Amino acid sequence: MIEIDGQRWIKEPMGADLQRLWRVDEVLWEGDTPYQHVVIGRTGQGVSLFCDDDRQSTEFSQLVYHEAMMVPAFLLAAQVERVLIIGSSEGVASQMSVAAGATRVDHVDIDELCVRKCAEHLPYGYSTEDLARAERGDGPIKLHYADGWGFLDQAPPEGYDIVVVDLPDERADDADGQHNRLYGMEFIQRCQSVLSAGGVVAFQAGCPTVWRNETLIRAYNRFQAAFDTVAYFGSDEHEWAFIFGRVEPIDDPTNVLLEAFPKSSYRPETIDEATIIGATVPPYSVRNQG
Repeated sequence: MIEIDGQRWIKEPMGADLQRLWRVDEVLWEGDTPYQHVVIGRTGQGVSLFCDDDRQSTEFSQLVYHEAMMVPAFLLAAQVERVLIIGSSEGVASQMSVAAGATRVDHVDIDELCVRKCAEHLPYGYSTEDLARAERGDGPIKLHYADGWGFLDQAPPEGYDIVVVDLPDERADDADGQHNRLYGMEFIQRCQSVLSAGGVVAFQAGCPTVWRNETLIRAYNRFQAAFDTVAYFGSDEHEWAFIFGRVEPIDDPTNVLLEAFPKSSYRPETIDEATIIGATVPPYSVRNQG
C-alpha cells in the first residue's frame, strides 16, 4: 500500500507496464499470512479483498464473479451432489453449491488465516458462525485447511460431480510459484481423475483482454488437451473468464447449459439465457492462435 496526498492506495498489476490504483478509505485488516500479503478494506466498491495487491473480490461485484464461475458448472454437470472447491477463501462458492443442491461440499484452502479474516470482515461469504460450522463439518460444507494438490488423494470413491479451482491468477512470469502448480496440466489431470460420471472441472482461467490474455490462452489450451468437452464462459460484466471441462464428448455444450438453466436449483441474479449465449464464445485471439 502506498500513500498519495494523504490517501492510501493499492497498486494492482494489470499487465506489462500497466497498473490500477484502488483508494482504500479504511483498512479493516492488513497482514502477512504464511502464503501472501492480505488487505481487507473499504474502497469505492465496498469492502474489498486484496491478496499480494491483486483485487480478489469486492462487495459490489463479487456476485457477478462467483456466478460466472459456478453457474456454468452447475449447468454442465450431470448432477450436483458432491462438490470440491479449492481456494475461493470467501466461502461464496461453497454456499452457492449448497443452494444448487449439493449435499457434500469439501472446501480446501491452504491459507487458514486468510479464510478466517475473510469471515471476520467480508459482508459476503462465510460469517464467523458459518465458518465455525464448516470447520466442524456441521452441515453440508466441510472446510479443510490443506494443500489442494495433496487433498485430491482423499477424494471419495464415488468422486466429485464438480471440482472448482479458484485461485489468484496464474503468474505468467513465475512458473515455480506456490499456486502456479495448481494451474498446470498435471494438476488438471489430477482433478479430472476424481470426477464422477458426467462431472465437471471448473477453473478461473484468466483475463480475456488482449494485453493480459497469456494465462487464459494457456488454460484454454490445457483444457482442450485434457477434456473431450470444453466450455468457455467470459463474464460480460467482469474482467475474468472461466473454463469448464467434462470428460464425455458433448456436441454443443452451450445448448446443454441452456437446456439445464430453467431446471437448476440455483437461480442466478446476474446470468440469464442471453448471457449464456453471448458469454460462451471464446475471444477471437483465443480461438485463432498462431
